[in-house]
Amino acid sequence: MIWLKKEAVEMALKDPVRVRSVQPGDLAEVIGIDAGITGMRKPDYWSEILQRYGSGRRRQRFFLVAEAGGRIEGFAIGEVRDWEYGMPPCGWVFAIGVRPDARLAGIGTRLLDAICAGFRRLGVTTVRTILARDNSLILSFFRSQGLMAAPFIALEKDLER
Repeated sequence: MIWLKKEAVEMALKDPVRVRSVQPGDLAEVIGIDAGITGMRKPDYWSEILQRYGSGRRRQRFFLVAEAGGRIEGFAIGEVRDWEYGMPPCGWVFAIGVRPDARLAGIGTRLLDAICAGFRRLGVTTVRTILARDNSLILSFFRSQGLMAAPFIALEKDLER
């Protein structure tokens, strides 16, 4: 794994990372990054996400990409949610992904910092996310960024029963 860290650091030094709003032409690379992480290609899902979150006219929604060397290295998506269950508005990050060969170069941190800056501009002081408890990779990332357990309990129901 040390070679991966060295490669990622060299990539970051060689090609500066630029975080920006997604463009329609970025979608194929976002789909590829997600498929590389999840093992599933979901073009219809991502087309809908682009429609919902990709427009610059949506002030409370963010779909950001990190670009370096002419390719998309990662993405982050989130929004400000208002007053759900009596809680004050907060920022929610519901997707973040970085190409496996670009990890450890600070790209995830840059994406999270950028989306949090957008939340702050909207007056939000808290950011939240939800993830599977057995996803140690993303849990480690968020913990390294200062996120910790929130005062909520996730509930679910199996609709097949």
